[in-house]
Amino acid sequence: MSQMESWLTDGDVQRLALVVSGIDSGETLERWQFNVSVDNGTDGSVEISRAGNDENKSHNVIKGNIIDNKATKMGKKTVKEVHDEIQAIIRQITASVTFLPLLNEPCSFDLLIYTNTSAVVPKKWADSDPCYIMNSQEVKLRSFTTSFHKVDSMVTYKEKDEWEL
Repeated sequence: MSQMESWLTDGDVQRLALVVSGIDSGETLERWQFNVSVDNGTDGSVEISRAGNDENKSHNVIKGNIIDNKATKMGKKTVKEVHDEIQAIIRQITASVTFLPLLNEPCSFDLLIYTNTSAVVPKKWADSDPCYIMNSQEVKLRSFTTSFHKVDSMVTYKEKDEWEL
């Protein structure tokens, strides 16, 4: 996780994919994808400051540093605003059980991290197949933004009719 944090901080992560595979079949059953884009108006660094005149009314503000006096696309957001957006997507992920097919076999998961070619990758990490699902359904989920990252999410899953029951 510390490697992923470093890549996110440096703006090297393009996409994260959580792949759920059947242990017995070896098939990819679900693929949760999170596309990460860095706001080009920031240099990747994060600044958290306290705002407000009254201690009881102060709040944290997250913002990216601005280059060439360009306004950031995502603007300043409070930590609470970012947390609220993340909570909304977590609720949507949790609610996805209403449309995802039941997984009828023991499963494992892999985390695939797509980085820029300039990212330094530890030697113990290995390249992987993208684990795409043929004849799948795809559902786009909510997006959320911080002041320097935008994350779009979706889930791809094997159609129920394709499963052997």
